[in-house]
Amino acid sequence: MRDVTGRLMLLDTASLYFRAYFGVPDSVRAPDGTPVNAVRGLLDFIDRLVRDHHPEHLVACMDADWRPKWRVELIPSYKAHRVAEEHELGPDVEEVPDTLSPQVPVIEAVLDALGIARVGVEGYEADDVIGTFTARATGPVDIVTGDRDLYQLVDDARGVRVLYPLKGVGTLQLTDEAWLREKYGVDGGGYADLALLRGDPSDGLPGVPGIGEKTAAKLLAEFGDLAGILAAVDDRTSKLTPAQRKRLDEARPYLAVAPTVVRVASDVPLPDVDTVLPRTPRDPAALEALSGRWGLGGALQRLRTTLES
Repeated sequence: MRDVTGRLMLLDTASLYFRAYFGVPDSVRAPDGTPVNAVRGLLDFIDRLVRDHHPEHLVACMDADWRPKWRVELIPSYKAHRVAEEHELGPDVEEVPDTLSPQVPVIEAVLDALGIARVGVEGYEADDVIGTFTARATGPVDIVTGDRDLYQLVDDARGVRVLYPLKGVGTLQLTDEAWLREKYGVDGGGYADLALLRGDPSDGLPGVPGIGEKTAAKLLAEFGDLAGILAAVDDRTSKLTPAQRKRLDEARPYLAVAPTVVRVASDVPLPDVDTVLPRTPRDPAALEALSGRWGLGGALQRLRTTLES
C-alpha cells in the first residue's frame, strides 16, 4: 500500500451496490434488456459522494471472501443463513438476487476502466480491507457503508468517521464518537464489544442470552470493556446481578472467540495500489465500450464530469 496522506474515502462496495439494486427500479436496463440498476445506482452514488465530500483518495473495497473460514471455524453460525452453496476448497457462495449477480462483474470492469482503486484480498471481507486501510492512513478517513459493524473504526482523534446512507447517499448519517455515545453509550473502540455482547442475527452472531443492547451498554459503562466485564464476573463483590453473572459465565466459550470474529482485521496484506482519485479514465476505450454495451451513458458521463472537475 502506498502512502495516503490526504482525505481517504473507503467504499464498502457490496453494501452500496446492494442498496443501489434495491433502491433503483429493475426497469433500468441495458439495450439488450439486462437489468443494470445496481451498476447505474452505484455510479450515481460515487458521483454524489465525490461531489459532496471531495476525497483525494478513493478505494472500492471488495469481499474476496464474504464468509472467511477462519471466522466460521470460531463461530460456525457466522453468516450461515446467507449461504447458497458451500465450497470446501474456496469461498462459500452467498445468496444474492438472480439479477444482481451478473451486474457485479460489470461494476468491477467499469471501476477498473475508470481507474478507481478496487481492492479485495483472498481470505478477507471488505470490512477487513477497510480496517487495514484505516489503520495505515495518516489523514482523515471517510468510510461509506450501510453496515453498522464498521462503527468500531470511528475515531475522532484520527478523523475517522462513518458515512451511513439513510436514503440513497444523498442523506448520510455522519457517525462520529459524539453520535455513537448518544445512540449507544460507547465510543468507536467500544462498539465491537457492544456488538458481540448483544449479538447480531443478520451476521449469525448469537450474543450473550439475556444481554440486550441497553444492558450491554450499561455493563460497558460500568466496567470499561469486555475484559473488565469478565473480571467482574470473577469478582464476587462487583455490581453484576446474579442473573448477569450466570449468563456471562456460561457464555465464556463464545466470549473467548467472538472478539476475533467481530473486530475487523487491521493487518490484511494489501496490494500496492494507486488510491489517488482519478481525474481521467485509465482505459477510455474500454469505458466507452462498457458504456455502450450496458447503456450507462448518463450515469457514467456525470461521474466522469465530476472526476474531471
